[in-house]
Amino acid sequence: MSGYYLALALRSLKRNVVLTTLMIAAIGVGIGASMTTLTVFRAMSADPIPQKSSQLFVPQIDNWGPIDHLGQSDDKLEDQIDYIDAMAFMNAHAAPHQAASYAVTFALTPADTQLKPFKAEGRATYTDFFSMFDVPFQYGGPWSAADDQGRVPVVVISHELNEKLFAGANSVGRTINLDNEDYRVIGVMRHWEPMPRFYDLTNDPFSKSAQVFLPFTRAIDRQMASWGNTNCSKRADSGWDGLLRSNCIWIQYWVELPDAAAADGYRRWLNNYALEQTRSGRFQWPAYTKLRDVRAWLRYQHVVSNEASILVLVSFSFLFVCLLNAMGLMLAKFMGRAADIGVRRALGANRREILMQCLIEAGVVGLAGGLLGLALTGLGLLGLRSLLSKEALELTHLDLPGVGIALVLAVSAAVIAGLYPTWRAAQVQPAWQLKAQ
Repeated sequence: MSGYYLALALRSLKRNVVLTTLMIAAIGVGIGASMTTLTVFRAMSADPIPQKSSQLFVPQIDNWGPIDHLGQSDDKLEDQIDYIDAMAFMNAHAAPHQAASYAVTFALTPADTQLKPFKAEGRATYTDFFSMFDVPFQYGGPWSAADDQGRVPVVVISHELNEKLFAGANSVGRTINLDNEDYRVIGVMRHWEPMPRFYDLTNDPFSKSAQVFLPFTRAIDRQMASWGNTNCSKRADSGWDGLLRSNCIWIQYWVELPDAAAADGYRRWLNNYALEQTRSGRFQWPAYTKLRDVRAWLRYQHVVSNEASILVLVSFSFLFVCLLNAMGLMLAKFMGRAADIGVRRALGANRREILMQCLIEAGVVGLAGGLLGLALTGLGLLGLRSLLSKEALELTHLDLPGVGIALVLAVSAAVIAGLYPTWRAAQVQPAWQLKAQ
């Protein structure tokens, strides 16, 4: 019977092309507007490392004191740590895997004289960074813990940089010149662009990953300054050593804790560390620490802005208005066929069969509107690309789940919008229609 009702629905839609086109357009425009904003919202709020997001944590410690948090919420802590705490955390080995890191930049001079020198973005970190964040490798692998200790001049480079410098060949063992110093390539990553860039949200969370990774200890030894956000609660002493002794925050720090018991143990250790800093006189305020996993960290850092959430709400409100219009058009279409419905009732069709026929017709309209909405969503995302930065283009891709959401939403919305017109159509009295004829 469903095939029969589908055939009736298609025949009915062809009978009044203008009304059918308006209904499809109303649903399509609403789906296009709502799915454009929802696609961006889903990309911004997605879990960037779902397989390990509950095992990766950011430890936070209040090393500025409550007086420097006036006007902020009670839960507000520094989003980075200073060099003193970073080294204390690393040397304590309180977590199975841990990595301090910070953003650096280089003047890269290619060996190929046909290529001009250019600025390369880098990240100074420890070898655990790659295993903690499941960084994929195309050639080679990360450096060793001994390389960290020895401040060895080795680098891991991105897939894109390897394509640019070495035409995509296996470049392990070759050298690149950074700030007039040679570094040996020890590994080449595959394409790796977690979105948002959760491991460093202090800079643009939707920017590209670094092109060059090198040992943290090497960067400190060569006095490579951070090009990210560096904030101080009080003026630091001049020079590089003054920065390292100061409470200026510029380092991101992550730990991997395999289960809840390990996380609880690390929380106790972190709080005891803060208490020790208070007892030693370094802090003149009560110890205050937090340990947040990836999902909690993204929420804490407000990666998805309130404006983005409001925009999604507004777009779905627009979809609701479009559905009201579609409902009015369906009501006009169904009631315009009152005579046909009366004849079908007189020939033995019951109200349930009339309901089924009209709802299938509404579903067909919804499916067509969904397909139109997908096309409009593609145009909307294409328009957003001209407004967003190159780094944020990953937000404008409609994936397969997004296509499914759009089609299900369109069909469901059309069926819901068709409930009242369908109910009205099912109330048609066959005797009245036959008498009128």
